[in-house]
Amino acid sequence: MEYRNLGPADLKLSVITFGAWAAGGWMWGGTERKEAIKAIQASYHEGVTAIDTAPVYGQGESEEITGEAIKGLPRDKVQILTKFGLRWNLAKGEFYFKSKDNSGKDIDIYKYAAKESIIQECEDSLRRLGTDYIDLYQIHWPDSTTPIHETMEAVQRLVKAGKVRYAGVCNYNAAQMEEAEKSIQLVSNQVPYSMVKRDIETDVVPYCVKHNKGILAYSPLQRGLLTGKMKPGYVFNEGDHRSTAYFFTDENIKRTNTFLEKIKPLAEEKKATLGQLVLRWTIEQPGITIALAGARNAQQAVENAKAGSLILSKEEMTLITNQLSELVLLKP
Repeated sequence: MEYRNLGPADLKLSVITFGAWAAGGWMWGGTERKEAIKAIQASYHEGVTAIDTAPVYGQGESEEITGEAIKGLPRDKVQILTKFGLRWNLAKGEFYFKSKDNSGKDIDIYKYAAKESIIQECEDSLRRLGTDYIDLYQIHWPDSTTPIHETMEAVQRLVKAGKVRYAGVCNYNAAQMEEAEKSIQLVSNQVPYSMVKRDIETDVVPYCVKHNKGILAYSPLQRGLLTGKMKPGYVFNEGDHRSTAYFFTDENIKRTNTFLEKIKPLAEEKKATLGQLVLRWTIEQPGITIALAGARNAQQAVENAKAGSLILSKEEMTLITNQLSELVLLKP
């Protein structure tokens, strides 16, 4: 496994970081708690020391699963990354969307990052995670109802109290990052990035490279699309958010698989899976520090982790990028 510093922080993360959204089950058609715990533990034994979670993932369940999975592991050898600012149990802030929890109950999701809410969220996260500090605390989505300086001053207070080591953001653009840095030193931005979703290259990547901020790429496998395991006609479980996303139309699955077939010989030559090849390509892109990879079971977790030790030459990277340039997905 390879490890990289996150921006200016004295915080080394495994280049493949465990993404625990699917482990929480919410919007993924449920979860099997024991399997999720085994997945996190299996990835740790492959060198994946960093876990990214959030309170809203399973309405606390993902953080509880993470806490249970790392129980007994040396705390200073694990990096816990969690978030704040998406509330399902408080109707304040900016309404985001309607959803259902893992038991099928209707819930409303709000973006809310006011001071008192953040302080409470942090205490709840620490309890669920079974720890007394969070390595990286990130606002989950921008909240238009709360001034950025208020949000960041609250996080700064948590840093001074020793409950948070470093501050990051998620889904911020460059201007929002610049505004946040008037109140706190940010070390990173967590944003969606994959072979088929690269819009951050025009705004966020240049800003982060110039100002030495880490980038945590989430959904690098485009939620399973880039593994080669999906075929046209794929049926999602009830409650799986992917069922309505344009990436997963039969035509786009077909086009993606055509591209993946072209790079399959390289994967076979490297004795790697397509997913591992895609993950390695992702973390070799300019400005990308680490990639978050989710897993529902130990086998998937181990498979993802092995991408951290895969080596691609400059020529092999160019070959993949050239084939990728021919892939065009149909948007609605």
